[in-house]
Amino acid sequence: MKGVCVFLFLLTVTTAGLSQPKYELRAAWIASVEHIDWPSEAAVGNVALQKKEFTDLLDLDQRLGLNAVVVQIRPTADAFYPNPVEPWSVWLTGKQGTPPEPYYDPLAFMIEETHKRGMEFHAWINPYRALYNSRRDVASPTHITRIHPEWFLVYDNTTLFNPGIPEVWDYVTNIVRYIVHNYKVDAIHFDDYFYPYRTKGEYFADDAAYARYNRGLDKETWRRSNVDSLIVRVTQAIKQENPYCKFGISPYGVWRNLSRDPEGSDTHSSQTNYDDLYANILLWLQKGWIDYVCPQLYWERSHRILPYDLLLDWWHAHTYGRQLFIGLGIYKAGTNPAWRNPRELPEQISLARLSSDGAIYFSNQNFIHNPLGWSDSLRYHFYKYPALVPPMRWIDSVPPPPPLVAEARTGDSVHIVLSGASAKPLRLFVIYRYLPGDTSTALDPEHIYKIIPAANQQAALAVPAEPGMRLSRGLGGGDALPGEGSSAAPGATGDDERIRWVATAVSITNLESRPAAL
Repeated sequence: MKGVCVFLFLLTVTTAGLSQPKYELRAAWIASVEHIDWPSEAAVGNVALQKKEFTDLLDLDQRLGLNAVVVQIRPTADAFYPNPVEPWSVWLTGKQGTPPEPYYDPLAFMIEETHKRGMEFHAWINPYRALYNSRRDVASPTHITRIHPEWFLVYDNTTLFNPGIPEVWDYVTNIVRYIVHNYKVDAIHFDDYFYPYRTKGEYFADDAAYARYNRGLDKETWRRSNVDSLIVRVTQAIKQENPYCKFGISPYGVWRNLSRDPEGSDTHSSQTNYDDLYANILLWLQKGWIDYVCPQLYWERSHRILPYDLLLDWWHAHTYGRQLFIGLGIYKAGTNPAWRNPRELPEQISLARLSSDGAIYFSNQNFIHNPLGWSDSLRYHFYKYPALVPPMRWIDSVPPPPPLVAEARTGDSVHIVLSGASAKPLRLFVIYRYLPGDTSTALDPEHIYKIIPAANQQAALAVPAEPGMRLSRGLGGGDALPGEGSSAAPGATGDDERIRWVATAVSITNLESRPAAL
């Protein structure tokens, strides 16, 4: 009986890996702090190299089948974009407060290049970290630690905003508001750094703030309330500036241990979000303050106290209707016997597909060297076919109309121009191709010929004028997908000997239209 169970499990995992979902976030973190991913140390102060390195990463991600990047644009209360409050980042130019030379706006450049490839750009900021290394790092005269030193505490050689000071909530919220107001980011992303991870022999000296601002709460509850207060202000600011912009959190992988809370996971983590980082992730999900959660599940499946499978199941059961992405640790390749097993990450991806809406990999640079063949595994197996980013129907539930189509045959090619049929902002057009004898009407990944960014609501392409190709204009019909237009490609019935092409429009909120015949 045990052998049968193992066989069925492996069959399920294999099937999950082979089945290509139509909607799935496939993303990578691009960390700027300490030059983890971008820019490299060699590119500090070198604008041309910075641009090349970033576009090289995007091209790699596109080859692997990714559809989003999560880029760290505010690592230490300094910025990868010009703004009136915080100085230029030391990780960009080598000296905090020094602008790039020749001058450019890195954030605008990165967003443009990302969108040009049909990918989402999630702006990753660290809300509380001000200096990465308090003894080494030199703050510029305009850095907030110089202007408001009373807002900061040093803990384990890191300078941090004091989360208990209400002015800090407003300051960080206004930073986010500025980004969303001035840039076309698809999401704001916070990682796991709220109150600091506990370090033996260190004390977080927020007694004075607690005495002044405790609001009648015990200290533990007060600390959690402080982070809650920031989160709710940030989400309000985001939606006020751009109701289509998402807000996501990537927390440490354990909310709370079962030994402390009946709702917790059956784990034995020495630190947790709720009890140590004072991040009550479940409350934020329950209240709808965040649109997605991406727990960092960087442990192997065989981990003794924090097994991947158990935590994946726990998070799947605690999303409260919000989207769940899984943070996967490709950087762990080769670090212990489990992570020297080429099957570890593929099995994690297969299991995640059964329980989540996608994955984010830490971190992007690790794909370059194809550790244990995992980059190839994504490109040729898991992400063989394209996927659209999952729509969030609490943000938008109305798909765009089918695209308008204009076409002309020129020699061996057919030139097609696709246009938006309404003012609803578009992200992409998707072209589907059906060979003679293929009676499928599904708008499925296997039939995707090309995904094209909808720059200014329009896109043009040339396709080969193949024998038997049916050219027509008009709208498709068919049965509606839940909350969408149609699942059917027009012309499937009684037309089996022709190559069929259809196109759909995808809104900025990732909702797909009914198809239009080409």
